[in-house]
Parts: sequence; structure tokens; C-alpha cells
Amino acid sequence: MSTAVVSRTTGRRWWWFGWGLVALAALATAAVFVPPYLVGGTTVPGLDRITPGYYTSLVIHAVPAGIALVTGPWQFVPKLRTRYPRLHRVTGRVYLVAVVVASLAAVYSSAVTKSGFALQVAFFVLIVAWLYTAAKAYTSIRRREVQMHRIWMIRNYTLTFAAVTLRLYQLPLLALMNSVTWLEYREVYTSSAWLSLVGNVLIAEYFIVHRFLKSPARQEKVPVAVG
Repeated sequence: MSTAVVSRTTGRRWWWFGWGLVALAALATAAVFVPPYLVGGTTVPGLDRITPGYYTSLVIHAVPAGIALVTGPWQFVPKLRTRYPRLHRVTGRVYLVAVVVASLAAVYSSAVTKSGFALQVAFFVLIVAWLYTAAKAYTSIRRREVQMHRIWMIRNYTLTFAAVTLRLYQLPLLALMNSVTWLEYREVYTSSAWLSLVGNVLIAEYFIVHRFLKSPARQEKVPVAVG
């Protein structure tokens, strides 16, 4: 077996391992944090229930966001795209509609939240980026620009997956609250929001450069015999 074949096999295994972690984390996050909103509850301590419409906007945001979180990973499975193209298109549309609805619902909750200006900025940056990347993913596939569509979908789902990484970042910071008396939950949540936003974007761009942009550059450097 050649080195190239071994390298491709190893790469596929790592890809499936990473995909499995993402899909499992997305499913677990949706299963834990979305259902409480369906019965009038929440997992957020001290959630504001006084501001008119705030809790309702969170419910409207949480349900489609959960749908996008769970359906997103399946858009990146090559065999599903090739064997079931119609299913891929349908689930893709469901995903994009869910992203738009979740984003628009988050506009109000982000505007009236009492968690501070820094968190509002983080959420509004996320909302704008979420809608922009969704629009670019849709318009690129309408123009049959498949590779650009995949790139924009990676960027978009990375922002969707911020719902997962935000909660992962909270774990060590919440543990730190036990020893740091001045640290409040609002500061933990705000820090986690910014870390998930910036960290996910950096990871996505690193993956895009190495997966989509670096390979063509290498191919251009291959000498071609003339004559």
C-alpha cells in the first residue's frame, strides 16, 4: 500500500472522528438545552422573566437554533450528498430557514438583555455573521458554485456550533467562580460568548485554508512538461 493511500485513509478516519464529535456534541447540546424552553423552563440561572417578550424571543430562538445545530453536520457527509441529493437539498433548506428564524429572534433578546453591552456586541456580531454567511451559502449554490457553497456552509455552521463551544468554555469558568469571589455569572457568560465566537471563526478559517485553498496552490506548483 502506497504512502499516499495510507495518508488518505488516515485522513478519512480523522475526518469521521472529528465529524462524530461535532455531531454528538451538537445533539447533546440540543437535547439538554432546548427542551426546557418548550415547557416554560430554562437552564440559565437567574434568567430575566420581567422584560416583556424577552423569554418568548428566547423560545423562538432556541427551537430553530436546535434544529440547525442537529441538521447541520449531515450537510457535510459526502456520501449523503452524492447518493441522496434531493434529501441534501431539503435538509439544507430546513437548516437555512432555521438559521434565519433563530437569528431574527435573537435580535430582540440581544437588544433587551440586561447582561451588559459587551455581551450585546458579541451577540449582534454573531447574528450579522450568521445571516451573512447563510446568504452567501445560498446564493453561491444558486450560481452552482459548489466549492464556495461548501466554504460558506462551513463558516455558517461554525457560528451555529458556537452554541456548543459557549457552554464548553463556561465549564472551567464556572468552576473558577468557586474560588474567585468577585467573578459573576454574567462575566462568565460574556467571556464564553466571545471565546466561542472568535475561537470558532479562527478554527473554521484554518480548516478552509488547508482543505480548500492550500491544495490548489500546491497543484499550481507542480511542474508540467512542455513539448
